[in-house]
Amino acid sequence: MTKTALVIGATGLLGREVLKEFSEAGWKATGTGVTRANPPSIMKLDLLQDGEIEKVLDEVKRRRSLPDSVAQNPSRARALNASAPTKLASLAAARGTFLLYISTDYVFSGRPGEAPYKPTSTRDPPNTYGQTKAEGEDGVLEATSGAGSDKILGVVLRVPILYGSGERSESAVGVLVDQVVKAQDIRPDKGEATIKMDDYAQRYPTNTEDVARVCREICELYTKKNKEGKGGDLPRILHFSSEDRMTKYQMCELFADILGAPMDGLERYRPDEEEAGKEGVKRPYDCHLDTTELRELGVNVSTMDFTGWWRRELRAFRH
Repeated sequence: MTKTALVIGATGLLGREVLKEFSEAGWKATGTGVTRANPPSIMKLDLLQDGEIEKVLDEVKRRRSLPDSVAQNPSRARALNASAPTKLASLAAARGTFLLYISTDYVFSGRPGEAPYKPTSTRDPPNTYGQTKAEGEDGVLEATSGAGSDKILGVVLRVPILYGSGERSESAVGVLVDQVVKAQDIRPDKGEATIKMDDYAQRYPTNTEDVARVCREICELYTKKNKEGKGGDLPRILHFSSEDRMTKYQMCELFADILGAPMDGLERYRPDEEEAGKEGVKRPYDCHLDTTELRELGVNVSTMDFTGWWRRELRAFRH
C-alpha cells in the first residue's frame, strides 16, 4: 500500500526538500503553501484561517505521515509556531495521523559549557522565536499524548540553522553570501562603515536535503512501529544536526575565499555580556544538538560537507 504524507509549508526552504524527498522515495506526497500554492501537488493552506486545516486534512485521504515545516514570521510567530501546530496536531491525532513537528535548537539557552544538548535537556529559550517554538513543542506533544501505549502520533524534531537550494534570502546562511558581495563595495580606508558580522555564536549549519532525509526515515520508522503496536517505546523528541561548527564571520570567510572576494568591508564582531545585558537579549553561544537518539534508532545522521556544497553552489559566481 502506498504511504502518504502531507507536508505543511512545502514551498519554503526546508519544506521543498521534504516534499521532494518523500515523493522520490515513493510516498504519495502532497504539500501546502499560501501565496505559492500550485494544486494539486501544492494545496493552498493558511494556518491562521479557521477551518482550513480541517478542510485540507479531510481532503488528503488515508494519510500516515505529516512532516511539519512552519514559516518563520516574527509578527505572527506565536500563532504560526505554537497555536496553529497545536491545533494541527489535535486534528491529526483525531484522524490517527502521525505528525512530525520541526522545532529549533533555539529552545536552549546556548550558555557556554552547556552544549551539546540532549532531547531531555532543560529548555531555556533565549528569544521570542525560541519561546514560541517551545510552546509549539508542548502543544504538539500534549495534543498527541492520548494515542495509547502502543503508538506515538506526535514527535518533535529539533534542527539548527539551515541552508540549501533556493533563493539565498530564504536562509540565514545564504544571506551571508550577499553580505560578502555587498562588502566588496565598501571602502574602510575612505571612512565608509563596515558590515559587522557575528564572530561569537557557534552555529552548526545543516543542509535541508539531509533534514528531509531524516524526516522521511523518522516517519517510516514510527509509522511502521505504530502499525506493529510497538511505537510506544520510541522517543518523542529527537535532535538532528551537522557537526560543521563555525560562526557567521567564519562562514563569510569561507564564502569570500570561494568567491575570491576581499574581507575588508566586513568587521569581526564579538558582543560581550555587558552589551547583551543592555539590549535585554540573551545571546546564545552554543546550542549544539546531540544526535545520539537518532543514531540509536538506526536513522542515517550523515551530513553534506558545508564547504564542498558551497563550492559547487557558488562556482558560477566566482570572479
